[in-house]
Amino acid sequence: MIMTIGYHGKPLATFIGQLRAAKVNALVDIRLRNTSHLAGYTKRDDLAFLLREGFGIAYEHRVDLAPAPEILDEYRLSGDWSIYEARFHALLVERDALAIGRDLLSRYQNLCLLCAEPTADHCHRRLVAEYWAANLPGLSVLHL
Repeated sequence: MIMTIGYHGKPLATFIGQLRAAKVNALVDIRLRNTSHLAGYTKRDDLAFLLREGFGIAYEHRVDLAPAPEILDEYRLSGDWSIYEARFHALLVERDALAIGRDLLSRYQNLCLLCAEPTADHCHRRLVAEYWAANLPGLSVLHL
C-alpha cells in the first residue's frame, strides 16, 4: 500500500497523528518548493528533523516526482486540471517514475507521499500514487 497526505490547513498534531495512526515509517516529500517560510512546520529541514527525532519516521525529498515548474505555473494560470494531468503523466513516464517507485517501495514498508493540497483530488500526489498502483502489481492507495 502507498499512502498520501497533504498538510495545508492541518494542525501539526493532526498531521503527525494521521501519520502515526497509519504506521507510516517514511514520508516522501514530492513538493517542488519546500524551503519557503510559508511551508510552516513542513519546511524541508525542520520536517525531516521533527519526523526523524520525534517519531522515527524517515524523510526523503524527491523533486523528480514533483511537477516541472512550467507545468505547475501553467496550471495555476489556466486552472485546467485535464491539461495538467496529461502533462504531468507524460513527465512521470519521461522521468521513469516507475523505477523511482520500485526503489522507494523496496526501501520503505509504509510509505506516504507528501504535498501541500488538503485533499488528493487535484494534487499530483494522487497522480503519482495512482500511476504506481496502475503499473506495480498489488499496490493500493490510501489518501490520509
